[in-house]
Amino acid sequence: MRKMKRNLAAAAACALAVSMVLGGCGKKGESETAGGASEKAELEEVTVILDYVANTNHTGMYVALDQGYYEEEGLKVNIVEPTEGATASLVAVGKGDFGISYQEDVTVALTSEDPLPIKAIAAVIQHNTSGFAAYKDKGIHSPKDFEGKTYAGWGGPGEEAVLKAVMTQAGADFSKLNLVISDGSGFEALKDKVDIMWFYEAWDSVKCELNDFPISYMPVRDLDERLDYYTPVIIAGNQVLEEKPEMVKKFLAATSRGYGFAMEKPEESAEILHKYAPDYSLEMLTMSQKYLADKYAEDADRWGEMKDRVWDNYTEFMVEYGVIQEAIPAAECYTNEFLPDKE
Repeated sequence: MRKMKRNLAAAAACALAVSMVLGGCGKKGESETAGGASEKAELEEVTVILDYVANTNHTGMYVALDQGYYEEEGLKVNIVEPTEGATASLVAVGKGDFGISYQEDVTVALTSEDPLPIKAIAAVIQHNTSGFAAYKDKGIHSPKDFEGKTYAGWGGPGEEAVLKAVMTQAGADFSKLNLVISDGSGFEALKDKVDIMWFYEAWDSVKCELNDFPISYMPVRDLDERLDYYTPVIIAGNQVLEEKPEMVKKFLAATSRGYGFAMEKPEESAEILHKYAPDYSLEMLTMSQKYLADKYAEDADRWGEMKDRVWDNYTEFMVEYGVIQEAIPAAECYTNEFLPDKE
């Protein structure tokens, strides 16, 4: 669900020009005075920048918006789409309070020559639910079969490293794989344009199932355990974390409730998301939501919680394959301190 990176200046300019608010016009909350009269209480404005268009990775936030959880915390939350691939940079320069990103991008951003002042504050999904897909009739069932084939991707910082790693581990020659940038034509391109794409199980695989398009699917977490990293994550700028810690806690409290609702009521959650993403069929959103319902907090004590070993394992992978030059401690990349207490 990611696209190619664009430079920060273009991203910020476009974000300011577009600023299309997908969620919530918010309204004034009411509080009772000591004398019993009600008065209007100002809601604190908060902006969340998505990583892409609204989809089932984001359901918990839209549920929290729709069900009034944010307002109960005193927040007026606006959810906006980003310029392509620029979310981390936009959050870093204060264009948004929170954003949706990925462990990979956060690590790269923090180890770059000019590190971005950001940190991950919650994992949306506990395990990496992505992998490589090929049209079933082409007989591509393993990275060993990638030789002589064409892979269409988005040009992310760790994408080539992952391909090289899994092919090398399978005894294949990475130099024999043709890499091209996806033209956005979707899964149908696997039949006659390209051979391999990176799919997200809850989205791309669901589309294929609905369209009776048979694929061979290879989860990356099964190809190398270090590739079971957090994707996506919620990020925030360091300034927001330092200056508005209570607002961050309120935002995550409401967001956690939203994802809890999505886990317990996937069909109803899909209907809520459909209000904000009407271009997708309700059937597709429901299938995707049912798949993710038990993935959001799988193997975790609470939604959003992250672990050092997951960050360290993928950091080790990134160093080994030259995505980053030096390892960075997990504590510098993420924090669980703003999440609601475990129940």
